[in-house]
Amino acid sequence: MLGLITVVLALAAAAHGALVSVPDFGANPSGLKMSIYVPSKLSSSPAIILALHGCGGTGQQYYQQTKYPALADTNGFIVIYPSAPHDSNCWDVASTKTLSRDGGGDSNGLANMLKYTISTYKADPSKIFVTGTSSGGMMTNVMCAVYPDMVAAGSVYSGVPAGCLAGSPGSSPTSANQDCANGKIIKTSAEWVAQVKAMYPSYRGTYPKMQIWHGTADSFVNYYQNFGEQIKEWTGLLGVSFVKNNTNIPQSGYTQMTFGNGSKLVAYSAAGVGHTVPVHEAVDLKWFGIS
Repeated sequence: MLGLITVVLALAAAAHGALVSVPDFGANPSGLKMSIYVPSKLSSSPAIILALHGCGGTGQQYYQQTKYPALADTNGFIVIYPSAPHDSNCWDVASTKTLSRDGGGDSNGLANMLKYTISTYKADPSKIFVTGTSSGGMMTNVMCAVYPDMVAAGSVYSGVPAGCLAGSPGSSPTSANQDCANGKIIKTSAEWVAQVKAMYPSYRGTYPKMQIWHGTADSFVNYYQNFGEQIKEWTGLLGVSFVKNNTNIPQSGYTQMTFGNGSKLVAYSAAGVGHTVPVHEAVDLKWFGIS
């Protein structure tokens, strides 16, 4: 009995302060993998950040590449690092299943990871945030569009608008229709809004606040169109308009674009930066209201 207790205590310790795999988090229709980082000093009713890797990556790699775990140690929030094990490890942002509320695609599985974490750790359901790079940024837009009542805010690095790849045979550089990445999908703000609202037709509430990052030298996911198309999508969903540019924020060469009073939508244009914009974790935490 003493040996069993020792093992249980050891497993409990391993689950805090380390990245741990969660094999069963509920319905997982597209076969995603879940890993979670729970800090040793967890806040009561903690916030959750869902951090999404890019194509070819894994949750483990994104865990190693980002500073969210160290910030979680200081601020007491939880980080979920899932993995997409299909289509060159890219998130499905193209199928009807993933672009529909509880449709049985990747977005559905990710939402179930969030529900599991809220329940298991008594997390604050009003403090659920999503961020990601490249394919992960694309999925961030999708999660904010399909689960707007679950996500409070997003931060997108080098992505495309939610719905930009709709109908494509895949979501990876080798399987996708390249029109979206090449900046050939152009719509009005109203058209983007209509497409997003069709993903969750019964929803009548507000949409998550959004932070968008893109590098001007990004030719892989075309900056000149996709940055602007994301802005058109979210200005329409959030009901805000461009107000001003703030140069050299948060660093030299970056321009912060403010929409409305800056509380619902900001966008960062990174001069000379290619694919992808480096993750700015401290800026993300401020945007999410985690301190």
